[in-house]
Amino acid sequence: MNEILSVFVQEAREQLAVMEENLLRMERGEQDAEVLNAIFRAAHTIKGAAGVVEIHHIEKFTHILENLLDRLRNHEIVVNDKIITTLLQGCDHIGALLDLVEQGIAEENPELASAGQALVETLRAFGKDASDEKSTVPAESVATVERTGDYTTLSDCWHISIRFGRDVLKNGIDPYAFLRYLLQLGEIVHLTTLFDAMPPAHEMDPECCYLGFEITFRSNATKEQIENVFAFCRDECDLHVLPPHSKISDFIELIERLPEENMRLGEILVKSGAITHEELEEGLRRQQAVAKIAQATEQKVPPIGEILVEKKVVQPEIVEAAATKQKLVAEKKSAEARLIRVQADKLDHLIDLVGELVIASASANLLAQKCGQSRLTEATSVISRLVESIRDSALQLRMVQIGETFNRFNRVVRDVSKELGKNIELVISGADTELDKSVVEKIGDPLMHLVRNAIDHGIEPAAVRLARGKPERGRVELNAYHDSSSIVIEVVDDGGGLDVDKIQAKAIERGLIQAGQTLTEQEIINLIFEPGFSTADTVTNLSGRGVGMDVVRRNIQALRGSIEVKTQPGAGSRFIIRLPLTLAIIDGFLTAVGQASYVIPLDAVVECLELRADDTRGHVLNLRGEALPFIRLRELFAIEGAKPARENVVVVTSGGQKTGIVVDQLLGEFQTVIKPLGNLFKYLRGIGGATILGSGEVALILDVGALAQIASQREIRQQTGNAPNALASALGAHEPLARAASPC
Repeated sequence: MNEILSVFVQEAREQLAVMEENLLRMERGEQDAEVLNAIFRAAHTIKGAAGVVEIHHIEKFTHILENLLDRLRNHEIVVNDKIITTLLQGCDHIGALLDLVEQGIAEENPELASAGQALVETLRAFGKDASDEKSTVPAESVATVERTGDYTTLSDCWHISIRFGRDVLKNGIDPYAFLRYLLQLGEIVHLTTLFDAMPPAHEMDPECCYLGFEITFRSNATKEQIENVFAFCRDECDLHVLPPHSKISDFIELIERLPEENMRLGEILVKSGAITHEELEEGLRRQQAVAKIAQATEQKVPPIGEILVEKKVVQPEIVEAAATKQKLVAEKKSAEARLIRVQADKLDHLIDLVGELVIASASANLLAQKCGQSRLTEATSVISRLVESIRDSALQLRMVQIGETFNRFNRVVRDVSKELGKNIELVISGADTELDKSVVEKIGDPLMHLVRNAIDHGIEPAAVRLARGKPERGRVELNAYHDSSSIVIEVVDDGGGLDVDKIQAKAIERGLIQAGQTLTEQEIINLIFEPGFSTADTVTNLSGRGVGMDVVRRNIQALRGSIEVKTQPGAGSRFIIRLPLTLAIIDGFLTAVGQASYVIPLDAVVECLELRADDTRGHVLNLRGEALPFIRLRELFAIEGAKPARENVVVVTSGGQKTGIVVDQLLGEFQTVIKPLGNLFKYLRGIGGATILGSGEVALILDVGALAQIASQREIRQQTGNAPNALASALGAHEPLARAASPC
C-alpha cells in the first residue's frame, strides 16, 4: 500500500503542476478552450486516483473544484482573477493534503479540514453568482441534420449524456428511476444504455455501478429543469446536457471531454451524441456493401466517417474532431508505452556501478600497457570504448530538462508580486536545457532566493519606474544555456540595480569591512553574499534577515558551482550561476605536479603549450599578444621539490575568461569518476573533488572556475598595490590547509 500511495502522490503532484501552469496561462489572458480542458482533466485525474487509493477527503474536495471548472467550461461562469486565485488556493490545499499522505497519514488533518471547508464555501459561492454573469459564445452554424425513422430532427431535441459514479448503488440510488422522472418533462426519443466503464469480470465489484446513458430527449423544459432531474446524484455522476439547436462546437467540446480510451471513430461519435447506434450500424452496413463492390472492382473502401458525412448523418467538422481525438489518444498511449518509471535510488546505484567499472577499466588498461602484449592492449582498448559508451548512456538517463524547475517560479512571481503590489512578468528561456537530475533537485532553493530578491529588492514600485521612464510592468528573466562543460543559469531583472555605496555603508556598519578599506567594485558587490548581510531597512517575510544570499552561495558551492553578479545602476542586475552538468563522471585531462596527479575537466581545456620564461611577466603570460594570467599549482598547493626544467601550461576557460594552469607533466585524457571530498576540505578553493586512478592512487579534480577567479583576483590586487600573501589570499586559509591539497 505504501508503494501505491507513493505512486499516487507522485502522479497527483504532476497533475497539480499542470493545473497551476494552465491557471496562470488563463490569468495571462489565454482563453483557449484547451487550456481549461487541460485543467479539468488534471483535476478529474486527481479525483479518480484519490478514489482508487481511498483517500476520500482529497476525492471530495477535488470533486467540488471540478464542479466549478465544469461550469467554467460550459460558459455558465466568466473567468476572473478571483476565481483563478481561489482555484490556485485549491491547488495549494490539495498539495498540503498530499504532503500528509506522503508522510503516511491517510486521515484528514483537522486544521486542513477547516481551511478546506472555507475554500469549499468560496468555490460554491462562485456557482451561486453564475446567474449574474453571462459569457458570450460566438455564433456558429447549427447542426440541423435531418434524422430518419420514428424520431424527429436532432435540432429539435435535447441530448443528455450521463455516466453514473461507482457508489450510486451503495447510496441507494436507482439509475433507471431518473429515466421515469425524466418522462414527466417530455419524451425520450432514443435511449442508449452504455457499459463502457465495465472492467473485466475478475475485477468487477457487484456493488458498484458501471452504467451510462445517451439520451435523445424531446421537451419544452429548461436546461435547469432537466439537470434538476439528476440533482440527487449530480455530485456522483458526469452529466452533460446539450440543448436543442446545439452548435457544432458543443458536440466537439463533448468529444474532447471523452475519456482517454482507445475507441473507434464511430464509437466516439455515438458517445458524444452526434449519431445514434442505429445510424452507426446503418453506416457500417453501407460500408460493407461498398466493400463487396470494391473487392470486385479493386476500388478503395471509404472510411466510416466519409460515409456518415456523405449520407448527411453528421457534420464533417464533428467527424474531424472525432478523428483528432482518436489520434491524440493513440499518440498518448504510444508515448506512455515508450516510458518507464524507475526509482531514483536504483538509477543512482547504476551510476555508482558504472563509476566502478570505469575505474576497473582504467586499471586493466594500465596493466595491459605494462605487459606490452599487443593483443591484450587491443582487447582492453575495445573494452574501454564500450565502457565509455555505457557511461554516456547511463549519465544520459539522469539528464532532465530544467524547464520543470523554471515553471514553478511562475506561481512564485505571481504571488510575491501581488503581495508587494507590483506588476511583474516572468520570462523563461532555455527551458529545454538538460543537466543532471541531482543538480536540478538542489538548485531550486538558491533560485527561489534569487527570484524573490529580484522582485523585492530589484524591481522598483510602479510609480518609481514610470518616473524613470520605464514601463510600469517589471521583468524578471530565467535563462539557461550550456557553456563548455557547465550549465549557466541567469536570474535577470530590469530594476534599479545594486547600490554599491549603500552596500559598502551597510558592510561598514555591520563590521564586515573597515572604514577606509580599499575594495574594488566587484568585491563590494560580493559582500551581499556574506552571512548576516542585508540592505533591507526593515524585516519582512520576504527579506531583511541577512540569510538568503549566504545560503545561495553555500548551496551553489556545494554543487561545485560558482555565482557572479553583474549590475548596472538604473538598468538592473544579472546573477550568473555556473554549475557542472553532472556530479558523477566526466571526461578529464590528467596532469602531474611532482608526485601528485591533478585532473582538469576536459571540456574546459582550450590548448596546452610549453611555459617559457621570456614570455612571462610576473604571473601573466604573453599568449600570442594576449595577456593570460596563470597560476602555478606547485606554489598554490605548496608542493615540495624543485620544479622541472620544462613546465607546461594548460589554457582553460571559465565564464568566457581564459586562465593558465602551470603543471609539470601532461598525461592525456582520462575518464574521471568524481568522488566528493570530506568535511576537512569543504573550505578549500580550487579543488572540486577527487578520483581514483587505474594504479589505485588518488588524484584531485581541479575547480577551473575557482582557479580562474584566484588568478584574476591576485592580478587585480597586484595592480592596485594591495597584495597580501598570494597563497593565503588565494586559498582563504593558512599554509597547512594548502599542504592538505596535495594527495601526497
